[in-house]
Amino acid sequence: MITPERKKELIAEYATKAGDTGSPEVQVAILSERISNLTEHFKTHSKDNHSRRGMIKMVSERRGLLDYVKAKDVKRYEALIARLGLRR
Repeated sequence: MITPERKKELIAEYATKAGDTGSPEVQVAILSERISNLTEHFKTHSKDNHSRRGMIKMVSERRGLLDYVKAKDVKRYEALIARLGLRR
């Protein structure tokens, strides 16, 4: 679970302009935070398959957003994955 304070920090950090909450960069950053939190959760709760399914959906959604950014602007995509520390 991502706290509202942490979500505001991510929005402020990855926003492309003032009041930006829906750009692909912000969405990918929030999804990445949620995915990393669930990854830590699975280290202690390895049989939680219901949450695992949700995480797989989040990974797929993040991949789609990253593909969209890559199709629009490759430099923006490369900068985003470097900032988030994602492999690819």
